[in-house]
Amino acid sequence: MSSSEPRLVFIVGPTGVGKTAVALRLAEILGGEIISCDSMQVYRGFDIGTDKPTRQEQARVPHHLVDIVEAGTQFNAADFAAQAVAAISQIRNRSRRPFVVGGTGLYFKALEDGLFPGPGRDEAVRRALDEEARRLGSEALWERLARIDPVYAAKTGRRDRVRIVRALEVQTLTGRPFSDHFKATESPLSGERPVKIGLERPRAELYRRIEERVDRMFAGGLVEETRNLLARGVPDTAPPFKAFGYKHVLLFLRGRIGLDEAADLAKIDTRHYAKRQLTWFRKMPGVRWIDPGETDPLPFLSEARKET
Repeated sequence: MSSSEPRLVFIVGPTGVGKTAVALRLAEILGGEIISCDSMQVYRGFDIGTDKPTRQEQARVPHHLVDIVEAGTQFNAADFAAQAVAAISQIRNRSRRPFVVGGTGLYFKALEDGLFPGPGRDEAVRRALDEEARRLGSEALWERLARIDPVYAAKTGRRDRVRIVRALEVQTLTGRPFSDHFKATESPLSGERPVKIGLERPRAELYRRIEERVDRMFAGGLVEETRNLLARGVPDTAPPFKAFGYKHVLLFLRGRIGLDEAADLAKIDTRHYAKRQLTWFRKMPGVRWIDPGETDPLPFLSEARKET
């Protein structure tokens, strides 16, 4: 990034905390465009249940990585990182500031840190290692790992079977220690350090906002949207149907639960997801946390504003 390019901004936080409203305001003030970091908003037709930015919001500030793939497409972190880097470049070519906004922690990690470059899963090798772990125990496999890759073994518990098996699987497939592959991981951002703003609210307030959001979705036509998607031929196994709200509506449409129960379960699962999001983002280095209901985030971007 040259000194003349505007600083990249991350806005992270749990679902329902108010990321969209904060991002819209900051992007308007600072001349920015928003890149959605949401694993479900990429899918066309899934609007209500993903709380996708409205047409009015997208008219206020240009948005990227929204409505870019069909429901049957498996979109992953690597896809996101590649397209986000392209969007950042395009935004800067217009002398605008890129804001990456959302709650999908793995996508942020893929963009900032890169993804593990080693091989994928090999079922035959995995089965053999799993069988060996059952027969000899995880600690025996750890001892083998310690001999061939002491660096990674030192970071791995003797009974952490999943990580031990994966490390041995990669070493078997490549002939190289698992830790060596991590050294080859490269950030798509080429060493750029984004300004990171994390949004949080008191738990009771966050849970209230989540419940109100779920109520709005059901009142706003989530059931009808789901019916229409199915009628258009979208299979109920499509990736976006795994999103909270949709999967509960599917249970309702199948006659397995009532509508009120579907809404209640959506609220419970969304609250649990928000807790997991906060746990993930708490581990992200360099995040400046604020309560958007009490603190204006604009001063936290003073450093970024100087670099425009």
